Amino acid sequence: MRAALPALAGAALLTGTLLSSPAQAAGSVHISKVYYDSPGSPDSGSNTSLNGEWVRIKNSTSSTVSLKGWKIKDETGYTYTFGDVRIGSGASKTVHTGKGTNTGAHKYWGRSWYVWNNTGDTAKLYKANGTKVDSCSWSSRGSGYKYC
Repeated sequence: MRAALPALAGAALLTGTLLSSPAQAAGSVHISKVYYDSPGSPDSGSNTSLNGEWVRIKNSTSSTVSLKGWKIKDETGYTYTFGDVRIGSGASKTVHTGKGTNTGAHKYWGRSWYVWNNTGDTAKLYKANGTKVDSCSWSSRGSGYKYC
């Protein structure tokens, strides 16, 4: 049995079982999907078209997280700042580019033109203290959305 223990430990290290940090095991708040090219052609600039462009934030931790002061930014520097919003364990928040009435799951940036560039951009998520939490990039029009 003693000879088997080092072999098991070595196998666990090779498979990454023991390499995961507690933060990775606990999950994260991250960008899960960006719909950067609203459906339809061409982009008309209508509020409906603007709201077809969105970014989704997911909480895969085991507890509720306050998003107050957290920011979503693109490469140009357009910035959405979350108000006094909490995101429950396993829940998502979708931030639409256009105008609308905020609900628990859907927030509205209130912009009158598009944020995300169809041919390439990066969505970045920052904590209130300025620490970058996650980013999601694309470099071509592709399908118009990106799972992150």
